Formats: sequence, structure tokens, C-alpha cells
Amino acid sequence: MVSCLFVPKAKAQDDGLVAAVAGIAAIGAIAISIDQMEEQAELKATEWLLNHRPDMKSFSLKTLDFDGKKAKDMSTVTLITYKIQEFELSDKPKPNGKKYVLFGFTSNGWISDYGVNFSKVRWHLIDAEEWMNMMVSYVKTASSERDDSYIKEHLKNGKIVNNGISERMKTTIPFYKLEGDMYTVTDYSDMMKLVYNERSLGIYLKETSDLVQIGRGDIIKIHDFFYGDR
Repeated sequence: MVSCLFVPKAKAQDDGLVAAVAGIAAIGAIAISIDQMEEQAELKATEWLLNHRPDMKSFSLKTLDFDGKKAKDMSTVTLITYKIQEFELSDKPKPNGKKYVLFGFTSNGWISDYGVNFSKVRWHLIDAEEWMNMMVSYVKTASSERDDSYIKEHLKNGKIVNNGISERMKTTIPFYKLEGDMYTVTDYSDMMKLVYNERSLGIYLKETSDLVQIGRGDIIKIHDFFYGDR
């Protein structure tokens, strides 16, 4: 009688142990997978460049997105950004050529329990000139300033912060103050619209109807990459 009482309990304990081990294994997989995800993301970006820019013979490529993030955080990421710079081939070369940023726009389900699906990523490569054009349009969307030359001058000498373009701790072109649920929009190109609200730059992709947001910190990183050494 006693043995009949303890056998189900033992089975329950065994089942619980199996579940606990499985849970620990899953946690371990998540803990180590962020490095694998970064390597895979850089590999896919490199493959895209090799296919679409065969003229680029020597370049460095690094993501801006994985530092300090956990694997589970990446499932909500809607944009992966990569810094790319060409260089002249030599012994111990340093990146010293033209700079680019590659955007990887993700779609819903690009990360699942089965891994990373890069068929759900759309790629878009820009250089410093295109980034400047985007920022000029963005500033005109976010402020009352309409003079392209004036905006470019201050973008090259300053950086975009929460309340506008800042140079030496001074705001030279202030942005509109909007509530969190208010937006202004400009039709930038056949591919995208630019959307401003008080927290971020939004890129609305026309083909997929996805709204992708770039935080202020990432805007500053990209802008510094292109113009920080001037």
C-alpha cells in the first residue's frame, strides 16, 4: 500500500527533474546564443555585400546592435545596423576608405524557437551623402527649418539629440515638442517615409507597411561614424 502511494510521487519527481533539466538547458542555450546570432548576422550581411556590391574588394563590417543585449531582447529588434568601411590592402591595414551603413530591416518572426530566419530581413545600404539627405529630410520633418544648406552645415558640425541639433552644448535647430502619441511624416523616397515623434526617428517601409524606429542613441552612433572625425 505504501509503495503504491510513493510510485506516482517518484514519477512526478522524475518528471519535474526532467522539466528542470530541460529548462536549464534552454536557459543555457539562450545565454550563449547571442554571440552566435551576432556572428550569423555579420555573415549574412557580408554575403549580401558580396552579392550586391562586387566592386568592394576590401572592407570591415561590424554590427552596432548586439553589445549589451541578450538573445531574448533581439526578438523585438526591428532594425539591425552595420558599420562598413573600405580599406587599402596592406600589412596590418586599418579602415581608412569610404564609409557605409547597412540597414537590415527585420520582419515579424525573424527570431523564433527554431532560430534566426534571415529571409525575413530586408537590406538597404547607404553612404554618408545618403545619410545626410535622410537627416536633412528628418530635421525638416521635426522642425520649422527649411533651408537645406543651413541644416547640412549644422548637421556636419553637431549631432542630433532629443530636442534638436546640438553644437557645443547649444541647440542650434530646435525640434517641435510633441506628445508621445503625436507624429509628423514626410514622403522621403519610393522605399520609405520618415516619421518624427519626440522619442525617435521612424522609417515606414512602403512595401511591407512596417514602421521601424531608430532611437536617438543609434542616430548619434551612425552620425558620429560618418562625421565624427571631421
